[in-house]
Amino acid sequence: MKFVVAVHGTRGDIEPCAAVGLALRDRGHEVRMAVPPNLIGFVEKVGLAPAAAYGVDSQKQLDNDVFRNFWKPQNPVTALREGIAYIAEGWADMNAALAPLAHGADLILTGTTYQEVAANVAEHHGIPLAALHYFPARPNRQIVPVPLPMWMIRSGFAGLEWGLWRLSKKAEDAQRRELGLPPARVRSVRRIVESGALEIQAYDERLFPGLSAEWGGTRPMVGAITMGLGTDGDDDVASWIDAGKPPIYFGFGSMPVSDPAAAVRMISEVCAELGQRALISSGVWDLPHDGGSDHVMVVGAVNHAAVFPRCRAVVHHGGAGTTAAGLRAGVPTLILWVAADQPIFARQIRRLKVGTSHRFSALTPDLLRTALQTVLQPDYAARARAFGAEVTPPDASVATAVRLLEDAAAAGRR
Repeated sequence: MKFVVAVHGTRGDIEPCAAVGLALRDRGHEVRMAVPPNLIGFVEKVGLAPAAAYGVDSQKQLDNDVFRNFWKPQNPVTALREGIAYIAEGWADMNAALAPLAHGADLILTGTTYQEVAANVAEHHGIPLAALHYFPARPNRQIVPVPLPMWMIRSGFAGLEWGLWRLSKKAEDAQRRELGLPPARVRSVRRIVESGALEIQAYDERLFPGLSAEWGGTRPMVGAITMGLGTDGDDDVASWIDAGKPPIYFGFGSMPVSDPAAAVRMISEVCAELGQRALISSGVWDLPHDGGSDHVMVVGAVNHAAVFPRCRAVVHHGGAGTTAAGLRAGVPTLILWVAADQPIFARQIRRLKVGTSHRFSALTPDLLRTALQTVLQPDYAARARAFGAEVTPPDASVATAVRLLEDAAAAGRR
């Protein structure tokens, strides 16, 4: 069969879809990839060439003030105008790339963001749509911080979905005209759900206890998906870890912060006070790979699957993939969240008592010191270890996702 995998976002969004794409290709299917231009090199390097450019550079998009100021009070008129421009950016380019790519395909697989673009193309071609969801994006009680009746939760989700739809409506209307589709009269999420799209939940069911039952099994939970890729610095990192006691890992992926160097200084000073070693993954931060101290090592990317089990704790932004890697490793987590879905994972980590969390922008040396002292307690380590022993292995997650996609594509042929 022919599968088109069209996904936008950071590497954390792209890697799970790439893992599924590789598994589909290994089973003899044709797989066509479309990803942000800054991640074409990544997917082609792992074996999914050729890949088409899909929308704007996702790292530049994250560096936009709209994302940086997501949780800050703003002038509503300015926020509305900037929000429309932010969401609509690259929409037409995504459609121009995906519409011809999906010709003759049996199914389109997309990620959590920009599902509307893929849904409209799937409607145009008359083929099924599937999506990997990296957090619970449909109405549920699990991510609501206070107990509320379900009708109120559904109304709240519907209002948020409607608001986001209105922000993107001009761009979506233009896309639908280009595809020869009638104007949309209801919000995009409702159309996607009512179309019967396969919504695969690519996170571990144990992270949100009771959610599968709440949804009646209609949204299959397969567990987090990762490729566990090695990096050029793996040997150096392993040697440094071997030279002393297990370190604390610090890494913030693609998240932009105002002063990375100051953050590294704070980490170094607090860890020195606590007598801990710090392994800092610079991610997109522009930092010299020199911690300036024997107890600190600054590196680029690391292999989470290999490194995390060797750490005392992991400190990160709370992205879905990094959170899952920490849980699988069975070590306590400190989430210092920045934006997007990260507060959801931060809350669950606290709720399950396998770690704690704070907002990154509110971080101080005292707050970091207290948070690290919390997650380094033996009871946190014990709970994290027990949790990790029951998390779904990545290979099983991929295999289940592939089976679901094959079944959906086959059903679409009938």
